[in-house]
Amino acid sequence: MNAQKAAHLHHPAVEDFIADGAHLFDQPVDPEACAALLADIRADRHFDHRLFLTEAEFDADPQYTGVNPRPGRNLLERFEEKLAFVEQDPNLVDAVSALLGPGYTILNKKVVCGVSQTSVPAWIRARILGNPVNNLGAYVRPEYRDVTYFYGIDFHQDLIDYKERPADFLTLYVYLHPVSRQDAPLFLLKGTHRLGGTVFPHDLTATSDASWTYRDGRGGEVETEQLILTGGAGFTGMWHACTLHGTQPDAADHERISLRYLLAQGPARAGMDDVNATLQGPVSLTQTRIDLDAAGAAQVKRNTINQA
Repeated sequence: MNAQKAAHLHHPAVEDFIADGAHLFDQPVDPEACAALLADIRADRHFDHRLFLTEAEFDADPQYTGVNPRPGRNLLERFEEKLAFVEQDPNLVDAVSALLGPGYTILNKKVVCGVSQTSVPAWIRARILGNPVNNLGAYVRPEYRDVTYFYGIDFHQDLIDYKERPADFLTLYVYLHPVSRQDAPLFLLKGTHRLGGTVFPHDLTATSDASWTYRDGRGGEVETEQLILTGGAGFTGMWHACTLHGTQPDAADHERISLRYLLAQGPARAGMDDVNATLQGPVSLTQTRIDLDAAGAAQVKRNTINQA
């Protein structure tokens, strides 16, 4: 057991998770496979104003819940045979296995699209202005709800969607095409996982153009450096369920299409146990967010990441 624990602790991915709450891979996954999958995804639909309901259609039957991909309504289910370049990539498998054990499972996987400002109808932009989470699923036509569409999302933990579940999972993110500063890249706040789970929206104060003070509401705080994750096709990063991250709205004239995996620990002890042992706060929450009303609509108008 001690030897196994030592092996976990000395793996770069585990070391990075303990120190920073994230691990960025030095090498991309296969860029050609990324391009091929991207072409298939883009051939399936137009990622523009045609995705959306009209204002009258939305107002006739507003739905804020049940609008994300789910089993049986997930675009990636049609491309399972093309995902080996991610799911069997030796570097990814090695790093994930160090953190989650060789018996890790795929909790969730989907296509995530950052929708360009030029493609979001003006009436939708007016309604979502200032929202901390601009998940556009409520406004998307039902036949296209097999992808998650965002127009920016404030700093958050992925624990937000898993009330009462421990942080025994991680997020793995793959860019299918080059992502510049204009393409809604991920913003990640190093070391914020150390305070454990906290309720969204989070208490953040900018201290410079690239740093923040993060407070947990329990008396703890950390100074954190902001990373902007730009990269080429196949750029891959992964982070802890308590690491704060988000995106600003897509300022380019085209959509940003990526893959997002949630990967859960297997039954054996693994590096994530060592990571979580270093946290100063809880690894699970009974309440993860206070920004939505009973119908699932935004009741908080505050967005921190757009100040970055």
